[in-house]
Amino acid sequence: MTMAQALVLERQHELKLRDIDLPMDVGPGMVKIKIHTVGVCGSDVHYYTHGRIGPFVVNAPMVLGHEAAGTVVEIGQGVTHLKVGDRVCMEPGIPDPNSRASRLGMYNVDPAVTFWATPPIHGVLTPFVVHPANYTFKLPDNVSFAEGAMVEPFAVGMQAATKARITPGDTAVVLGAGPIGTMVAIAALAGGCARVIVADLAQPKLDIAARYQGVIPVNIREKSIVSEVKRLTEDWGADIVFECSGSPKAWETIMDLPRPGGTIVVVGLPVEPAPFDIATASTKEIRIETVFRYAHQYDRAIALFASGRVDLKPLISETFAFKDSVAAFERAVEARPSDVKLQIRMPD
Repeated sequence: MTMAQALVLERQHELKLRDIDLPMDVGPGMVKIKIHTVGVCGSDVHYYTHGRIGPFVVNAPMVLGHEAAGTVVEIGQGVTHLKVGDRVCMEPGIPDPNSRASRLGMYNVDPAVTFWATPPIHGVLTPFVVHPANYTFKLPDNVSFAEGAMVEPFAVGMQAATKARITPGDTAVVLGAGPIGTMVAIAALAGGCARVIVADLAQPKLDIAARYQGVIPVNIREKSIVSEVKRLTEDWGADIVFECSGSPKAWETIMDLPRPGGTIVVVGLPVEPAPFDIATASTKEIRIETVFRYAHQYDRAIALFASGRVDLKPLISETFAFKDSVAAFERAVEARPSDVKLQIRMPD
């Protein structure tokens, strides 16, 4: 263990930049990474404001942060695909490689998975971390550290687009234009959708999403999303609906959005139980898919960034210095409609 400065969530509503003992031994198959950029995720903010997410409760001080990119500074025995000096991003969830879920390729739903900044596992808002090399991915020269730190949230969008089984030319609907909803829309377009209708209550969020060609914004304070989808699809319905708002209210009319034989992909996680219209789902033969984090998406996401097909730089709203990490989280708590992704840059 090594004492290192970190952004520590002491308990609900209490954040401190202070020294904390963290594991820094580089064992076989591991790499040590100097952190450059860390994104502020909604889950980090939720732990700060609520002290828990479902069964995961902050019972002891925990370092926050799981969306990160940096530079390899040390490699462990047996690591051959990385070298010192490589610029990398890191997948934060580490499963048991021998679990049944992992052997089925569904390592993201392995009950034994450990995930950065999910109690009791420390996150990466600290200058150095040690991580398994197999979950560390080299960044191409034309992909910045800031973009590298965006791979993690974009991987959720990639997982949703993959689960949707998009056919080129599909019309999709995304309910919720928050950071994940916007990234789901971008991933759906990259995956072959001809257009994505994005619905939200906040016009500034819709304006940001509408910068991407193929996005059709709908402010549901002013228009009915059901009516707009019917109008745009000539009363047929959308091929795919991505529920990204996490609002139980979205489920009251969601079955009116997909076409017969269409698909609903559940990305948002309602805190309260949501109504589910089984009868309409059955009579329209709607296929329901669910998403929990991601699996096997980092390589694909990085390839899209490197090719220029996906540009997430416009989604980075502001970058804070590490010394201002608490201020970054206070800004995130404000939930400004014009903010998509806040990032924290570590000292050089």
